[in-house]
Amino acid sequence: MKRIILLICLSIPLSLHAQSRHQDTEKLGMALEYFTYGKYHEALLLFQKLDKDYQLNARFRAYIGLCYYYEWEYEKAAAYLDELIPQLDALAPHERSVYYYANAESHFHLAQYKEAIPYYESVLTVCYDREKGDAFYRLGFCYMFQEQWANAYECMESAAIFYRRFRNIDDLEARLAQIDNMLKGLNAYLHPQSSVEANPSPTK
Repeated sequence: MKRIILLICLSIPLSLHAQSRHQDTEKLGMALEYFTYGKYHEALLLFQKLDKDYQLNARFRAYIGLCYYYEWEYEKAAAYLDELIPQLDALAPHERSVYYYANAESHFHLAQYKEAIPYYESVLTVCYDREKGDAFYRLGFCYMFQEQWANAYECMESAAIFYRRFRNIDDLEARLAQIDNMLKGLNAYLHPQSSVEANPSPTK
């Protein structure tokens, strides 16, 4: 999923000295710039300092969760985003998809597949069509790890459809081949008798 830049004004108490407000607004801009250029540790330090001093709004605190996610600190990312996502309903659809996907991926990497599923499903309601293949692909694994074969098959099949229709590029050939093999394996779980009939034992 592509990163997005959120350009929002920080709410700073009016009692602060004008110069202090200006300096901290600059710090916020610097934090956003660090984030945009992939310097997540530097961005995280600034966001945390501003949050400690001024208690950032939910939208900016979600940035802290994203920084943890991009730094592979999945437990902290999930803790932040689980709390904040219900407060972000007013944001634009694709902006929300970024938070949903980062949280789903955080739970996925923690092997918390049941917790990841509703966030991947939320991604599908607001993301672009070219991004749906990734969400369906991960959902397929979530269901497979829980031995929900029918759901896993449906999601992997949908992943292949969206990849081929909206992202049919060379770097997806290996993934599409993997999905095709997984669909065959899942089909064997769903229809074991058909699998046996299709591959009869050699006669003696």
